[in-house]
Amino acid sequence: MQPQLPIDVDPQTGVWTTDALPMLYVPRHFFTNNHVAVEEALGREAYAEILYKAGYKSAYHWCDKEAEKHGISGTAVFEHYLKRLSQRGWGVFSIVEADPATSTARIQLRHSSFVLAQPGKHGKLCYMFAGWFAGAMDWVNDTAPASASRGPRAHSAEAQCAGEGHDCCVFHVG
Repeated sequence: MQPQLPIDVDPQTGVWTTDALPMLYVPRHFFTNNHVAVEEALGREAYAEILYKAGYKSAYHWCDKEAEKHGISGTAVFEHYLKRLSQRGWGVFSIVEADPATSTARIQLRHSSFVLAQPGKHGKLCYMFAGWFAGAMDWVNDTAPASASRGPRAHSAEAQCAGEGHDCCVFHVG
């Protein structure tokens, strides 16, 4: 996958934008070290809950802005979201199956940044992404035409992780 992201840097402020959204660019180890430090300080369960809510909100916002920017809608926005996540170095995401009418999906993640940055660490390391997929699915449903069948509110969880020895991570939305 060749990243072809439009990155604009404001010469006055130094702010980076992609698709009109402000971005931060940090090394993977920096982000992961901060992530692990907060997880250790708060405990994994409390931190996962915070990340889920924040990730849900952020994904929903992102989908709204990107749909407007690119003139796309429905599941195409969810697919675009995963493409952009993949292009930004989080890993390589793909939708294995998705049904907005039932708010279900299965997302596969290969080369997760969390697994790559923590060699030798075992367990479900990629839980941070779960809220992102629920937020994207709810955006798809909330913006569907009135005539469309809308599914219930989505929930997402990491079902398997490459950090457990699997060949990829899998998330279930439902």
